[in-house]
Amino acid sequence: MKKSIVTLAASAVILAVGAGVAGAYDGTQCKAAGVCWEPKPGYPDKVAGSKYDPKHDPKELAKQQKALDDQSARNAKRAEHFKKTGKWVYDVSKL
Repeated sequence: MKKSIVTLAASAVILAVGAGVAGAYDGTQCKAAGVCWEPKPGYPDKVAGSKYDPKHDPKELAKQQKALDDQSARNAKRAEHFKKTGKWVYDVSKL
């Protein structure tokens, strides 16, 4: 019994300290309560063309879109087959 009271008291102290630390940051340009993100000094206002720009390759993006389109087509075939037969088949070549 005594051990559980000590554990509860320790937990309460840890929570109180944690809440005090979390509430201590007031931010300088808060858009709303708790929304105080600010970029590091030197981070550009516009990312495009800066060193932070990911510069995605259009060919790679096209590959990803093709894969997603193919996936949607396979799922449509599976769903259509399921509606007709009531059986779900993962391998589209067996349809």
